[in-house]
Amino acid sequence: MKSRTRRLGFAAATAVAATAIIPGAHAQSADALIEKLVQKGILTSKEARELREEADKDVTKASASKTGLPGWVNSIQFGGDFRGRFEGFYSGNPAAVDRNRFQYRLRFGATVSMLDNMDVGIRLASSGDTASNPISGNQTFDNNASKKPLSVDLAFARWTAINSPEWQAVFTVGKMENPMVFTPAVMDRDYTPEGFGQQFTYRAGERHEFRLNLGEFVLEERAASSLDTYLVSGQLRWDAKWSPKWQTTLGFAGLAISGKDSLTIANGQLNIGEGNTRIGGTSAGAPAYNFNPFIVDAGITYVVPEVSFYKGAFPIRLSGEFLHNPAAPRDNEAYSLKLTMGKAGKKGLWETSYELREVQADSIYEELPESDFNAFTQAARMTGGTAGFIGGTNVRGHIFRVGYTPFDSLTLGVTLWVTDAVHETPVGSAAGATRIQVDALWKF
Repeated sequence: MKSRTRRLGFAAATAVAATAIIPGAHAQSADALIEKLVQKGILTSKEARELREEADKDVTKASASKTGLPGWVNSIQFGGDFRGRFEGFYSGNPAAVDRNRFQYRLRFGATVSMLDNMDVGIRLASSGDTASNPISGNQTFDNNASKKPLSVDLAFARWTAINSPEWQAVFTVGKMENPMVFTPAVMDRDYTPEGFGQQFTYRAGERHEFRLNLGEFVLEERAASSLDTYLVSGQLRWDAKWSPKWQTTLGFAGLAISGKDSLTIANGQLNIGEGNTRIGGTSAGAPAYNFNPFIVDAGITYVVPEVSFYKGAFPIRLSGEFLHNPAAPRDNEAYSLKLTMGKAGKKGLWETSYELREVQADSIYEELPESDFNAFTQAARMTGGTAGFIGGTNVRGHIFRVGYTPFDSLTLGVTLWVTDAVHETPVGSAAGATRIQVDALWKF
């Protein structure tokens, strides 16, 4: 009895000491250590269960004492990424100035997990060439190595109210990862909306998952007016795995922007993109039409068991998205059709893709779509606007990409954009543009 008590006490002390110094890692580290003791015959399975319970209690106390964190904090997880990029812009229009530049994007954050399925997260990111750019954190190497700013990219609280094998309900408030699932033709992947998000998931066995995504976001709050601007969104999704080889996705969504008349530069909106028709024909005016589009997306994936020069099963995915904004009388649609083969992200894997995309002028608010998708505009579409390689809407073209992951932490990629304007300005001018991006992305 004394021997058993001694070895249990020694094992518990070892587990606690080995894990208390690393907040958030104690559960996995203690379990691994205890499992080793069982394998070596030092502990029985029953003793291991008792020890896990004891270690969990003690390590929480030890961790709180060492870090000063309250007892209801379970873990802190850090993570982020760094991307270095070469980028070139080229156009056949004699008025265009070809450009080459080098950029970086840095993101670093932490998520604190607490009891009762609560999380609080923050992420800082490089601010981009335009301060507080909502759809890009790319910072150009420029200005004689001047100091570059950081911005708050995420700041949220999240509650997983239900988390069972069948049902999940997640509520988020703050500046968050987008709860909606859209292609960059609708919203740039770097866009982190502010407001409230709700996600409800039902899993019908192992093959079917149904999800309802909701979002209520603030676009513009006016201190001296009640004409604030909000974006409300809802989306139903069905993800199905019919067999090990076949998978499908289907989604239906709707967006509605209220108070569009507040979406002006004078009210603080950043003029990152262009393309919308504006009241008075000036870039300082509000959008001429409302935005309440409906969006449909679908995808099908076929998994080939084995392909030469690829480790593991090889996915081939065909996906598409269509958007229609009935509030605008014309130029009110956007679409994306994409073929992807392979999937980079793990050591030794690669992917290649081709996408055909068009985003018409008044299909969506011009500050939301992907900023890299742009044509050459010889003259500004609106008085007071900007000429040059301008993103936003009124763009169509082709996107080619290849990516390879030589190490788990590093993915290399090359993207080629071949684009044109839906309507040239002036009419008949050469609006074609070629853009190339060479990326190295480190994840940590």
